[in-house]
Amino acid sequence: MNNNDILRRIRYTFNLGDDKVIKLFKHGGKDVTREQISDWLKKDDDESQKPIYDVDLAAFLNGFIIKHRGKKDGETPKPEKSLNNNQIFRKLKIALELKDEDIISLMDLANFEVSKHEISAIFRKPTQKQYRVCKDQFLRNFLQGLQIKHRGTGKPEEESETEKPPVRIITRPKRD
Repeated sequence: MNNNDILRRIRYTFNLGDDKVIKLFKHGGKDVTREQISDWLKKDDDESQKPIYDVDLAAFLNGFIIKHRGKKDGETPKPEKSLNNNQIFRKLKIALELKDEDIISLMDLANFEVSKHEISAIFRKPTQKQYRVCKDQFLRNFLQGLQIKHRGTGKPEEESETEKPPVRIITRPKRD
């Protein structure tokens, strides 16, 4: 997954307008303009789309953590210069205060089976024997599960299902 897609999915899932996105970047220690955000959010096939670099996405995710968990005492954390899927996943887990069971239920929403062992392996240090790389498919399904939970849809382009007609309840009088 590329950083632009991750930013688009998080923005859509949590219904973040440009002003909120700007504030999240500011919480993460980065000043951005509306034009930058617009260029980052453009579709991949748009020639005027600009890539969002790891350091910028890290600042956004740090701001996302601060928004949801509050600011820690001391300095704002410095954004990492390079990110991988494991770090992105960890930041989202921290921001949303997710436990293993929560992650499993989110993955179930996306029809992706995962065990607690697989989840813990992703959050281990890279030097540990049981460490596993968080692949794009795993992160994509996690983001889709979040989206289904928070928005009730599977895809950003997809509108909510057509309205169902109201259910009519017919009651019959009691017989004596």
